[in-house]
Amino acid sequence: MMIKKIIATAFIGMWAAQSIAQVKPVQSFPLNDVRLLKSPFEQAQQTDMKYMLSLNADRLLAPYLKEAGLTPKASSYGNWENTGLDGHIGGHYLSALSLMYASTGNAEVKKRLDYMLSELKRCQENNGNGYIGGIPGGKAMWQEIEKGNINSNSFGLNNKWVPLYNIHKLYAGLYDAYTVAGEANARDMLLKLTDWFYNTTAKLSDQQIQTMLRSEHGGLNEVFANVYSITGNKKYLEMARRFSHQAILEPLEAHKDALTGVHANTQIPKVIGFERIAQLSGDTAYNSAATFFWQTVVKHRTVAIGGNSVREHFNPTDNFSSMIESREGPETCNSYNMLKLTRDLFLTNPTSSYIDYYERTLYNHILSSQRPEGGFVYFTPMRPGHYRVYSNPQESFWCCVGSGLENHGKYGELIYAHQGDDLLVNLFIASELKWKEKGLTLTQQTTFPYSEQSALTLKLNKPSRFAMRFRYPSWINAGQMQVKVNGQAQNVTKNALGYASVNRIWKTGDKVTVTLPMHNTSEVLPDGSNYVAFLHGPIVLAADMGTQNEVGLEADGSRMGHIAAGPMLPLDEAPLLVSTANPMANVLAPDKQPLTYDADKLIYQDKYKSLKLVPFFTLQDKRYVLYWPYTTSEKLPTLVAAMKAKEEKKQQLDLKTVDLVNTGEQQPETDHQFKGEKTDNGSFQERHFRNGKGWFSYVLKNPAQNANKLRLTYFGREKDRNFDIYVNQQLVTSVKLDGTGGNQFTEVDYPLPQQVLKNQQLEVKFVAADQSAIANIYEVRLMKP
Repeated sequence: MMIKKIIATAFIGMWAAQSIAQVKPVQSFPLNDVRLLKSPFEQAQQTDMKYMLSLNADRLLAPYLKEAGLTPKASSYGNWENTGLDGHIGGHYLSALSLMYASTGNAEVKKRLDYMLSELKRCQENNGNGYIGGIPGGKAMWQEIEKGNINSNSFGLNNKWVPLYNIHKLYAGLYDAYTVAGEANARDMLLKLTDWFYNTTAKLSDQQIQTMLRSEHGGLNEVFANVYSITGNKKYLEMARRFSHQAILEPLEAHKDALTGVHANTQIPKVIGFERIAQLSGDTAYNSAATFFWQTVVKHRTVAIGGNSVREHFNPTDNFSSMIESREGPETCNSYNMLKLTRDLFLTNPTSSYIDYYERTLYNHILSSQRPEGGFVYFTPMRPGHYRVYSNPQESFWCCVGSGLENHGKYGELIYAHQGDDLLVNLFIASELKWKEKGLTLTQQTTFPYSEQSALTLKLNKPSRFAMRFRYPSWINAGQMQVKVNGQAQNVTKNALGYASVNRIWKTGDKVTVTLPMHNTSEVLPDGSNYVAFLHGPIVLAADMGTQNEVGLEADGSRMGHIAAGPMLPLDEAPLLVSTANPMANVLAPDKQPLTYDADKLIYQDKYKSLKLVPFFTLQDKRYVLYWPYTTSEKLPTLVAAMKAKEEKKQQLDLKTVDLVNTGEQQPETDHQFKGEKTDNGSFQERHFRNGKGWFSYVLKNPAQNANKLRLTYFGREKDRNFDIYVNQQLVTSVKLDGTGGNQFTEVDYPLPQQVLKNQQLEVKFVAADQSAIANIYEVRLMKP
């Protein structure tokens, strides 16, 4: 099944305006109405709960107490939690505890949630104005904002690391504590915090608000819309509109894809907010924007596992080479947020295409992003032969730890839904549903995907007529899905929304058996390049490449510990498939083990003939191959030669690189202690840059003290840019660009001063000359001989 075919034919052209006007909304069931039964999802849920309870609540609360003028009961955690994003995990933690408590009813989780809320309430009371926050120096910053003194860039606001993004996590946590876990005091805290923000920004113009929104801000518009939903006060809905980023909204409303090069996960929460506003107000333009975004990302920017982005940014739709080459593949946070968006869109327009994507991503990215013994994944490389890094509970506090804590506590959110009296069975996951209003208990027993059947047994207070609607997955060939009631085959067909329905009077003891025939399929990258992934039904298959040289497999507390920095397998040495079969999946041979396949008839190199394909979500702590390069025998020599030449050039550069900053990209710059004034970032010809009329700096690492030069990348035609370069306050050179470099990117080397060669940390600073500016700098490399 090609990823593009996830969009069911019935969905094409069915825009938001039509769905809002014509389709009755679907409602999901509260998490406490659904319990997981034995399955990989139930195991992942329990692993997550153990991880979250291993965290020290007082250490997560320390930033909030400190900023409220109270004495912390323990020292703050490290990593992102004491380098500027202090407190962001605390917000995620509220959501995670709320979701887990609703899903399991665990008393210890409830106790932890109550404690977090009581301590945060203490902070709010001591602040006296409704504010709660862990942002270092946040109070002074908010006072500057209130006065209209705003200095923002893509990942900074008034010299703080994404404070709007940070506080959004707390807003979301309080909302979840109230609406998911039933914590009534969280509502009062949420309203006070929202009113504080309303008052702080009340005098700002719409333009000043939009300037603030240049900085990553999570889904503030969604939060304010949610506050409207629980109060009915329209000032909060207007607040949600005011905090909707027009630079992103307007192109989407015009159905224009302007996403290439932008920071991916910055945008997805904004779009969730657009859809939430649409749900609450009936605004078809906002819904249309959200729907178009989803289509664009899923159809053109999504790989087999359901994830997207390279080094956190959307790559070009017609060039996925960076996806294959990079060690920083799809980010787990992106899929976390895409599933939130998918859920909201499905509830507005209940087509099975949304659940097809949801299922694909749930099994292959989310489920695979946590190891069985605990630990969350940030990047999942698509590069053949690479591996993932897992978080350490006491050391790692990345964004994907925060969303990871939430991911595995809410698996029950969309297994079932209802539309009026009709029950929708969306996902084939072992679980039990208690539909209190209908007096119905539904038990679903299945080992899917290891079996092709799911059995659902009903228990009712009294016989009742309603329709059970079963999603007809896009990965099942037409006419092959079977539904039996008490052993009797039912005449079911796939309707326009992608469901098969059985309408009858149901009674206790009725048993429904759904048969879901799965087939092997192949799927190339969205740009059509010669890399292929294999699937069995919705399950992505991958090969185990061993455990050699997995440097930093379990992350430490370092700034870049979330990146799998170990040696990369040269692409010209990766397992290569040679075949003329179409589809190639037909050549896969079943192994004796379930969901295991041999690809020896496809693999070119003898040393890889023994590789087996297994479900990707079962491969942990391993190097793996998910996307395979392929060719025909006629094209083999040319392809091998081209891959070898390209890889040798890249390997030579990597061997000489001591440290590297991808300028203009949020995480690489933050990881290298970016500072600056009167500076900006952007993109040109699908490459990111930083420039400025003031100064900016990075701290690069030189652990072996062997760096001897700095290499910068410019665009050759840039001219009239005069600036100085310093390393550890020593002048390296004064640069004057004259535009003679041609219509191409150029690399220029600058020898390091003798005085700095033996330093293990090198601060590289760029300073604009008077009446001039720093050129667009696309890359900063520290090089050795």
